[in-house]
Amino acid sequence: MPGNETAPRSTAAGDAAGLAAAGLAAAGLAAAGLAASGLAASGLAASGLAASGLAASGLAASGLAASGLRLIRAGDLSGATAQTSGMARAAAISGDLVGAQSLWMGRTVLPPGASSGDHHHGESETGIYVVSGSPAFVFRDPASGELVRLAPAPGDYIWVPPHVPHREENRSPDTEAVVVIARSTQEAIVVNVSGL
Repeated sequence: MPGNETAPRSTAAGDAAGLAAAGLAAAGLAAAGLAASGLAASGLAASGLAASGLAASGLAASGLAASGLRLIRAGDLSGATAQTSGMARAAAISGDLVGAQSLWMGRTVLPPGASSGDHHHGESETGIYVVSGSPAFVFRDPASGELVRLAPAPGDYIWVPPHVPHREENRSPDTEAVVVIARSTQEAIVVNVSGL
């Protein structure tokens, strides 16, 4: 269809020029008019991604930077991530697993009737998508001191700000609750605490 053509894609994942060979260095930025928009003045165009260390870091050599999208199958999630009692977290996307720079994603399963230990996620913001079940998220309201219980349904989302102690509960006595977690850090920061 006219107007929907795609640019040719570099297939030289191991090319010594790294990201510069993909057209992301000075030639690509200048040709796109980005140099005139202020990126050159900020040093981004002049330094280029290659000079910033990405090409020389292990990412280009390992193929992570140039290989494009990654598919992580449900059966490939890793339980080797920070845990809290009462639930099981499994990592899908992290620095260790796929080379993520500023994102962690995974799945948490709460058995029927379970309640997790109290915890927070340090500097990470956390987004939670409810896949199935009847989870509840409990935290202490800083203004009133009262416990607040959020009860989302499948398809709903929860946002957890940094450093806010909370716990997950499964309100169902016979069905597990499954949620997908996204965090703003490349690893799962979990700080288990003694109370909310």
